[in-house]
Parts: sequence; C-alpha cells; structure tokens
Amino acid sequence: MKDLLANDQDFVWHPFTQAFTAPIPLPVISAKDATLFTEDGKEYLDANSSWWTVNHGHGNKYIADKIYAQFMTLDHVIFAGVTHPIAVEISERIIRFLPPGFQKVFFSDNGSTSVEVAIKMVYQFWHNQGKKKKRFLALEGAYHGDTFGAMSVGQRDYFNAPFEHLFFDVDFVPFPTEENGEGVLEQIEELFKTREFAGFIFEPLVQGAAGMRIYDPKWLSGFIALAKKYEVLTVADEVMTGFYRTGTPFAIHQIETIPDIICLSKGVTGGILPIGLTVAKQEIYDAFLDEETAKALLHGHSFTGNPLSCAAISASLDLFEKPETLAAIQGISDAHLQFIQAEKDNSAFRQLKSMGTILSIELEVDEASSYFSSIRERAYNHFLNDGILLRPLGNVIFVNPPYCITEEELEKVYSSIRAFARGVQFV
Repeated sequence: MKDLLANDQDFVWHPFTQAFTAPIPLPVISAKDATLFTEDGKEYLDANSSWWTVNHGHGNKYIADKIYAQFMTLDHVIFAGVTHPIAVEISERIIRFLPPGFQKVFFSDNGSTSVEVAIKMVYQFWHNQGKKKKRFLALEGAYHGDTFGAMSVGQRDYFNAPFEHLFFDVDFVPFPTEENGEGVLEQIEELFKTREFAGFIFEPLVQGAAGMRIYDPKWLSGFIALAKKYEVLTVADEVMTGFYRTGTPFAIHQIETIPDIICLSKGVTGGILPIGLTVAKQEIYDAFLDEETAKALLHGHSFTGNPLSCAAISASLDLFEKPETLAAIQGISDAHLQFIQAEKDNSAFRQLKSMGTILSIELEVDEASSYFSSIRERAYNHFLNDGILLRPLGNVIFVNPPYCITEEELEKVYSSIRAFARGVQFV
C-alpha cells in the first residue's frame, strides 16, 4: 500500500496551493493542544490556530465529550420545518454574547456562506420593500471568502481574476489610516448621498488576508454612523475576528454603533467543526414576513443547524465562561505587546502591530508589501525547520495562536521570528 504522501499526491487537490511548485505537504496524523504531530515523528506548534480557527486547542476533551453526547442523542436532522434543542440553545446564547440589538440567527456551513447569506439578506431586505437599492460598498484589501458573492465584495486581484466578469458591481473605498481617514469618511458620505446603496460590508478592525492590517475603531464607528444616516445596511464579517481574537468577545464591542448583521464562523465551534452563522437584527427579519412565500429567505444548506456543530458551539461558549480562558487570552495579548516593545527598533521590521491575540509583523523588503512576496517561502521553511507551522501572508508574518499555548511555546515562536529577522538583515 502506498504511503500517506504518495496517496495525497495521487488523489488530493489542496486549497490555496500551486501544486506544480509547492513543497510536499506536512503529513499531520494527530494533534493535541497547540501541537501537531506528523507521520515522521516530528512536532510543530500550530501558531496560526489552523487557519485562525482552533481557539481552545486541539483535542479538547470537554468539546469532544459534548459532541459525542450529542451524536448519541441526535446526529443530524433537516432544519427546514424542524428544530432541535441544541440549535435553539446556542442561538439564544450567541445573541446574549453579542452586543445588544441582534435577535435572529441563520445557520449555514462556513464563513463564505455566512457572508453569502448576509448579502442576500441585504438585497432582499430592500427588494421586499420595493426599494431600488442595488449598490454595495466595501473596503480595499477586503477578503470575505471564495464563493461568488463573497468574492464580489472582496479585493479584486490575483485570487479571483478568472471570475471577475461574473461578479456584481461593488464600490471600494481606501483602507482607513490616520493620514486618510477623514478623506475616506468624506468619500463614503458622497457615495451614500446617492441613496443607491443597499449595504456596506467590512472586516471590523482587522483585515485578515490583506496582511492583518489593523485600523482604529473610530473610523469604523464613523462609517457605520454614515450608513445609518443614509439608510444603508451594515454587515460585520467577524469570521476571523470573533471570539476574543481582538481582545474583546467581538471586534464590534470596540465601536460605538452596532451593525445590522454579523457573520460568524471559524472559532465559533472552537474550530472543531464547520458551521456558519449570520445574525441579524429583528427589523431585518421582519422585512421577510409576508403571506407571499417568495418574500421568505429561500436559502438553505444540507447541514444547516447540524446538531454536532451546535454542540461544539455550546462547549466552546462554556469554555469562554471560564476565568482561566480569559486569563490565557489576556496573557497572549500582553506577550504580543511586550514583543512589540522589545523589537520596535529592529530594522528588519517595517511595522509591528497587535490587537488582542493577533500579532502582525511586516518584514522590511525591497519591494512593496504583497501576498506574493518572494520572502514568504523562505519564512515558511524557516519556521518549519524550527518546529513551527506559520503561513506568512507574503512579507507579513502573523501569530494568532490557540488560547491554550504556553508561555514557553509562545516564546519559541518569538525567538524563531527574531532569528529569521536576523537572517533577512544580512541577505
């Protein structure tokens, strides 16, 4: 029988991978807490929480027990015309976990589909009322997923060039900084004055795939205030930033005005099982109530409201209620700030930023920052050699670890980053 890697090469198509040039994948066969174990007996720290998902670490027994108990009770059931206890429980708990104002939870399968649902909610909200609002606004550098609606509201670049002729039109405004923020506010107001905009979508406070770009809450508060002034629905894509990644339960806890819709996935289950949640205010839901069936949100997925995924959400929320979990999150946040303070004068770093458990390190390179920077492969291999799994975003190294990571493990990551920076300085 062929070995794991040989069979992988024969039968598997990996995401975000150019198979013609990519190195062979890591043959991971097990995981525990913050560590991945490979077929050849090596260990790797999962310093990016397996695509920013695994909040409480791998193999968490409490979550596993909850999933098993649910499996033995109810594994799956159609969710159209049917309900079940664990879906109702976690819907209520999610609403209570969010800032006041949200009321209804719609279930889907992942982050991209949670965004698709939000986009459909926005357009149909106005359609059901007979109002012709067809334009959407997004930020430059945005990433909201890889389905067609999500791609439409994301950055138009190398990722989706073959499909752009199929996207709906979207207006983009610059990513806000201290230098341009006021200008972006003015630009948004001029666009919204047309009264043609149905919605505005954003990654609150941190743009993930764009290189963990962090912006001030005051700009987002201003953007949402303008949207409300001109009757534009707002969508917060918290797929990556949710569940304490920015230091607060959700990034929108740090802004003054609450959006109309929020998209959740990734860490919502502790990163264990896939699910997407699109949570809306009551007024959004009410716009779909009518004797005419066609005015309902006619959208669904085979595994909508899956009880096993719901059980994982319940377990993860339980863990967030424990003081030790919040203490661990604060410890990671503090450690990142200490690293930044210690390295602020390091000439190998163009920029150092952190928010909550997210640390963003932009390396000083000759070319402009880019996802396709040639330094990415060097950095990736360097960290693998040090027993750390990190996937740099071009010349941006980011650390977003499981909350169970130890101080010693986190220091190992920092030391490896310092060592790589020294190597960059002398090339």
